[in-house]
Amino acid sequence: MKRIFFSVLAGLGTLLCSGAAESSFSTLPLGSPAPDFNLPGVDGRNHALKDFADAKVLVVLFTCNHCPTAQYYEERIKALVRDYQSKGVAVVAISPNDPQSVRLDELGWADLSDSFEEMKLRSQDRQFNFPYLYDGDAETVSRAYGPVATPHVFVFDAARRLRYVGALDDSERPQHVTKRYVRDALDALLAGQEPSVTKTRAVGCSVKWAGKADAVKAFMDKLAAEPVSLALADASALKALRKNESGKFRLVNFWATWCAPCLAEFHEFVTINRMYRHRDFELVTVSLNRPEEEKSVLEFLKKKQASCRNLIFASADREKLMDAFDPDWQGAVPYTVLIAPDGKIVCRETERIDPLALKRAILKALNEKKPW
Repeated sequence: MKRIFFSVLAGLGTLLCSGAAESSFSTLPLGSPAPDFNLPGVDGRNHALKDFADAKVLVVLFTCNHCPTAQYYEERIKALVRDYQSKGVAVVAISPNDPQSVRLDELGWADLSDSFEEMKLRSQDRQFNFPYLYDGDAETVSRAYGPVATPHVFVFDAARRLRYVGALDDSERPQHVTKRYVRDALDALLAGQEPSVTKTRAVGCSVKWAGKADAVKAFMDKLAAEPVSLALADASALKALRKNESGKFRLVNFWATWCAPCLAEFHEFVTINRMYRHRDFELVTVSLNRPEEEKSVLEFLKKKQASCRNLIFASADREKLMDAFDPDWQGAVPYTVLIAPDGKIVCRETERIDPLALKRAILKALNEKKPW
């Protein structure tokens, strides 16, 4: 009963909160012919509707990188391809999202956004076995099909008439699946029968239609206006920082204004903080500058809009302060440490970070501690 209630609320939310861009079209009705498409794929070539002419059944799936629900379904989509490809079923995935309409806080469950280049990285990392196409610039194809969420599935028969539209199954969590809508529809169509279920709700992240760039800019302006502060950190403060009793995963970045690599990568930490701070995560930066350089350090932090917790060494006795945080640290910066809520080190990096690798380490830690 609760699941039904929340599904209804999700549907109402789509109706009440959708803007003009969403209201200008509707989801493709059952029985409609498959709208044509010719879109670039992550494999370096374009894919068109005619390329799948030999398929007995065509599955057109709208999905994306950043949505956690879409991510849950990636392995099931790959399994669908493996199980039905030999039976004459073709599967093609399309990302409908305008990358400029995705806010940073909407990436809290992702390591990548929805740009075409990032789609290539996602496909390679997850070893997609299906064409993954980009429609995020014009969104013309996506508007013709009318997905409301990611993922949203459209199943077409041999005559390319729409015979099923909706979710892949009845739960994003594999362990809770009881109804496999798409597989049942495929089995029925391959047997020359009508699917017993032809339409379901597509539950997931709303499609990011173009036209939300102003809202994204307003969000970024709000972040830019957040206050930036700097506090002195003595040995006891650094010991407490390392112990981590915050109840969150704590990313600590040691840097200095005289360290060129530190300055070059600092914006990456600001972005990471904005992506994950609404989860059980916090960023703390610690400057190795002398306390009398506090003013110049604060100026740099304000320039970078570092509204996280920022510290600066409280004395010139760097060795004592370093020992308070990590006796094994040799003193090189940048130095970055991810600490779990129980105080264990998840990962550490001396020298410049790999931003994507660090995001993946943070996500893995967050999701293992508190799965989404």
